[in-house]
Amino acid sequence: MAADFNPLLRLDFRIPFDRIRAEHVEPGIQQLLQEARERLEALANDGSAPTFRNTLRKLDLLSEPLDRAMAVVKHLESVATYPELRAAHNRVEPAVSEFHTNIPLHEGLWKRLKDYAVTKAAGRLRGERRRYLTKTLDEFRRHGAELGPAGKARLAEIDVELAKLTTRFSENVLDATNAFDLVIKEESRLAGLPPNAVAAARESAAKKGIEGWRFTLQAPSYTPLMTYLDDAGIRERMYRAFVTRASGGDFDNRSLIVRILELRREKAQLLGYKNFADYALADRMARTGEQALEFLKELKEKTQARYEEENRELLEFRRSLEGPGAPELAPWDLAYYAEKQRAALFDFDEEALRPYFPLEKVVEGMFEIAARLYGICVEEEKGAPTWDPSVRYYTIRDADGIKLGAFYADWYPRENKRGGAWMDAFITGHPTKDGFQPHLGAICGNLTPPLADKPALLTHQEVETIFHEFGHLLHQCLSKVDIRSLAGTNVAWDFVELPSQIMENWCWEREALDLFARHYQTGEPIPEDLYQKMKRARNFRAANAQMRQLGFGFLDLLLHIEYSPERDGDVIEYSRRILQEFTPAKLDETYAMVASFTHLFAAPTGYGAGYYSYKWAEVLEADAFTRFRQAGVFNREVGMEFRHHILEKGDSEDPAVLYRSFMGRDPDPNALLARLGLL
Repeated sequence: MAADFNPLLRLDFRIPFDRIRAEHVEPGIQQLLQEARERLEALANDGSAPTFRNTLRKLDLLSEPLDRAMAVVKHLESVATYPELRAAHNRVEPAVSEFHTNIPLHEGLWKRLKDYAVTKAAGRLRGERRRYLTKTLDEFRRHGAELGPAGKARLAEIDVELAKLTTRFSENVLDATNAFDLVIKEESRLAGLPPNAVAAARESAAKKGIEGWRFTLQAPSYTPLMTYLDDAGIRERMYRAFVTRASGGDFDNRSLIVRILELRREKAQLLGYKNFADYALADRMARTGEQALEFLKELKEKTQARYEEENRELLEFRRSLEGPGAPELAPWDLAYYAEKQRAALFDFDEEALRPYFPLEKVVEGMFEIAARLYGICVEEEKGAPTWDPSVRYYTIRDADGIKLGAFYADWYPRENKRGGAWMDAFITGHPTKDGFQPHLGAICGNLTPPLADKPALLTHQEVETIFHEFGHLLHQCLSKVDIRSLAGTNVAWDFVELPSQIMENWCWEREALDLFARHYQTGEPIPEDLYQKMKRARNFRAANAQMRQLGFGFLDLLLHIEYSPERDGDVIEYSRRILQEFTPAKLDETYAMVASFTHLFAAPTGYGAGYYSYKWAEVLEADAFTRFRQAGVFNREVGMEFRHHILEKGDSEDPAVLYRSFMGRDPDPNALLARLGLL
């Protein structure tokens, strides 16, 4: 295919998603890869005296065209995959991974960087340029620049194999999720399900040409069933399908996990670290795996007593309904009885909120909140090419009209789209001769879709998900960092969740809710009595929610610090033993959640040894939000300070310094416990 006709080779700001096909991937990426290699060699062999402009600036932009095209390919493989695209992606990914691995291993480039670092000009660097030089030298050392030839070769092999294995892990989870569905033929067996969930299941079956009600393992289908369906047998069947995904059969991830952990451990030791957690956390706020574990242990100690109380109370509640002989709670009973207990304690049904959260109004209100806080304007723009008809495209402008960025929003589940919610960055803005280049990204979810006769009506938790991902997007699109590598969300992994998690707070404030929480038929706001019930129920089983997250954090760290197949046995059994301590119901031998734990194993590093970051950032955001609450949740002055000190700064300063610049002090860990009612 002629290069002129390959859209990956000329990705303008408006990406031609509608024209990119599987057959473009290999020739396009190969050409961009070759051009990047040539730029690398030219930089490393430049005979002129090294300067910031001809060395570090060129390094910063070295792989930008390749990175942009690969981000687009990876994104399409996540949201609109098909066999040919998956195969093409898998064929190019190892070579791209190898190229990035080899950048810090290039002896000529490493020498040029060291030569520049000892110049007087380098000694005079300040601010983000000084930080970029320091971090670049540290990163090169941390990624093997000082290894011998054999070590460098082995490191490259490890990274290529990790790229292949983690891609396969992710594909297995998607395929295993799609391989299961449950069709119920008798309407009587749907007792307990909210009407919206019944209608969605009916529509799902109709789309497949099936009579009855169809349920899948995607969150909008799975979660209501597990929460409301009276039939415990069906709940058990769905639960077992969910927690055994990718643990056997054609999509078995068991051996992949062991090999990924083995390679990560070898990589860390090759680079001089005791374990992968220490390697991954060396440039993060926690610094070491042991410090991250201590953080989790402290939270666990402060949560344990209330966690045990909550579980006794839930069992007592079940027995108050069914008699003293009612059995202990099984895993598939927890959400069901907890929802009944919440309704009894607070006279509150989560489903009662759904009519007040039509997606369109939620999105409009979210944009209005951002406008009030940060002085920006978000507007939909029609006509942009997308990968699916349901995808929307928006631009973000500053108060003076200058375009800061743009983004796509893809909210609904599809069989060709992976699960969960996330943000992707396609273009990270940086200075150009024509001014500052805007940012471009996407936010994706798997939210409740519209029905034939109703708009998309969300749960409150789904509303929080939208706000969370939009927080990540603001972190990307409001960035004003001069250096691409330090811009946007390119920050320490345990700091990256602060901008996203703090946004969730506005989903709980009356003033904010009144902007978007309007009944889809009447336009009325949430009634005050329902709002108060929602607020009172906010911390219901908060200790259980916290322990669940802590369990995942402990499992992640222990897998990357201590786990040994020879000593600890099967990785799924080992994981189950750890998670049992954080789970109120007994987990039987089929429980294999780790086999679908994409946060840990769907990328060469990803959240590997970093899952604790959610709790770390939650401590930061609970504390940071106290400034907004004290000054008023729409206080523009505080909002602009958060924008200036956090959202615009990327990784241009140490995150602890950025946090102190906003709060005027170090974080108060008790802020989270106070908000959760656990002090």
